[in-house]
Amino acid sequence: MTDDLERSTGTGRLVTGVAWAVLLLGLWLWGRGVTGVPDGPAAGDVFAVGGAVDPASLPPAAKPLSAARPQRVDIPQLGVTAPVTARGLDADGAVDPPPYDQANVVGWYGAGTAPGAAGAALLVGHVDTRTRPAVFYKLSTLETGETVRVVRADGKVARFTIDDVRVLPREDFDARQAYAPHHRGRAELRLITCGGTFDRARGTYTANVVVSAYLTGTDG
Repeated sequence: MTDDLERSTGTGRLVTGVAWAVLLLGLWLWGRGVTGVPDGPAAGDVFAVGGAVDPASLPPAAKPLSAARPQRVDIPQLGVTAPVTARGLDADGAVDPPPYDQANVVGWYGAGTAPGAAGAALLVGHVDTRTRPAVFYKLSTLETGETVRVVRADGKVARFTIDDVRVLPREDFDARQAYAPHHRGRAELRLITCGGTFDRARGTYTANVVVSAYLTGTDG
């Protein structure tokens, strides 16, 4: 497979038709807690939108890039520098995160949008393991206006500006609201992990952290 991810229907589309519906269903099930995490420290009850910022003060969206495989994600505010690996869907139809022995690796839904291309690229990571915090442990502390960088296989670094941070309860979870593109034709990014408190009876967290960002520049 080449580094550039070519698609006959055009770059940057997450999925279409039945495939899109199946993915949304899987994400809804994942959001409701079908896929839990092992017994570990609670992430805390945080349901507020992160860092209120006037949208007019955010930078304009940059033109989407052609598709290229992501190699690393950098979140300077959290001190996160993590390799990215392509992942598919699990048995429940949700994006399959890396295994727990790779808790500091970020999973990218490889059949979907590449970060920097038009559409919403999905990056998932664990909040913790049985014994320690994982790559997205502090994801809910990010604020609007902060930066996420994705290093791509084409040598470019896609810079994204965060425009929304939500901790969404798993009850009445709306996968389309969480993961579908916010603006047609824009290159967007979703960083996703578990949130809320750990429900030991169910073996899952009570919420999902969803950080939304959009492409505002390119380095390299």
